Order: sequence, then structure tokens, then C-alpha cells
Amino acid sequence: MIGVIQQYFRDLAASGINLTIFYDAFDFNRFVTGLGNTLLLIVISALFAILIGLLCAAVLTLSNGVTARLVRAYVAVFRNTPLIVQMYFFYFAIGSIMPVGRNEIGLPQPLIGSFAWAVISLSLYSGAFNTETFRAGVSAVHKSYEEAALALGYNRRQAFFSVTAPLALRFSFASLANNLVDLTKSTTIAYAVGVAELLYVSNQIWSDSLNTIEMMNVMLVIYLVLTGGVVFLINRVEAAMRLPGFGAGN
Repeated sequence: MIGVIQQYFRDLAASGINLTIFYDAFDFNRFVTGLGNTLLLIVISALFAILIGLLCAAVLTLSNGVTARLVRAYVAVFRNTPLIVQMYFFYFAIGSIMPVGRNEIGLPQPLIGSFAWAVISLSLYSGAFNTETFRAGVSAVHKSYEEAALALGYNRRQAFFSVTAPLALRFSFASLANNLVDLTKSTTIAYAVGVAELLYVSNQIWSDSLNTIEMMNVMLVIYLVLTGGVVFLINRVEAAMRLPGFGAGN
């Protein structure tokens, strides 16, 4: 079966549509590696970005001190500067002053590689937007819920984490989906610091095989599938967490 598919795409290449990733083992392997790295970037960065957003939103809601001012500064900086500038800053500026280890043959090797810096950059960038998303969700929860929790003996912190935050999360799903779609598309910027993600390997493939148009179309389809998958998952989680009588459509 695999041989039939490969032969089909070889014949297709002869007619002018050269999709080497479907019949050339080397191109297929590096393309799959790039796709795998992109998926890892999306999953790891999304998890960290959601955690950062939740923690920062909690700080902004429960505190007005120095910590809250630092969070506001973080959000302002990361929301108002380009992601590629942030990634270059972490990789070149911060990375250059980090300790250097040694690999198995004794050559210098950074302790934090390009993939890790890309995750850090993407997580902090998306986390800043998630902070505002979750903070808006908190603002959408009516004060009567917190007042009822306080009347039952909860302190303010307990009322926030046990009552306000779970309800705020439900208000935040639509905007969170947009943020995660943006994060999915932004993983292509990891190309700039040498991460072998989908754009990076696709560029190598079309440079070697001169099939730029074909690879661009393949990337378009894959990113449509990836962003559609993100929206689908968020919608499924939202449906599973829906409370009867609470939120939009109830």
C-alpha cells in the first residue's frame, strides 16, 4: 500500500506537482520531525501559558501591592512588543549570559537550547494575553457569588479559588480559544532561533526540491487542521464544564 502511494506521488511529480514528503523517505522523516516539534511547542507552551494566565489573574484580583504592579508591568511589556523581538531577546541576550555546559565530546553546549527558549518566549507572550482574558472572566462573575461564599464562612482567597475562579473560567473560553489559536500560529516564529519546527523543515525541503508552492499549500492545510483542532478541543471542554442556568445560552 505504501509503495502504491509513493508511486502515485512520483507520477504526480512528473506532471508538475512535486510533493516529495510523500515519496522521499528523507523528506518525509524531516517533515514528520518538524510537525512533531510544532505539536510539542503548541502543547507545552499552551499549558504554561494557561498556568501563567491563571496565576497572574489571581494576583491581580487578590492583590494591589508590589506583586500586582510587577504582573501589570509583565503584561504591558509582553502584550506590546513583537514576539520575534522577545524571542531574540531571550535567545541572544539572556542566552548569551547563561552558563555553558559540555556535550559528550567536550564541546561547549548551552544549558538551555533553542527549543526551550522558544517555549519560554511563547509561554510568556501568550500568558500575558491569557492574564487579561482570565481577569475579564473574573470581572464577569457577579459579586453576589463571592458575597454568598463569604457569608458561608470562606475568606476572600478561598472564595476566589473555590467559587469565582471556576465560574470565571467558563466566561473565558471564547477568548481563550482565540489566544490559543494565535499561539498555534505563532509557533512558526521559533524558526527564527533555529528550532526545527514545521516552517523550518518545510523551508529546507522546498530549498532542496524547488517545490515551494506545494509545501506552502501543505503547510496551509496543516495549520488549518491544527487551529481547527484547538478550537474543537476548547469547545469540547467548554461543553463539558457548562453549568445549567449559568453563562451564555442558559
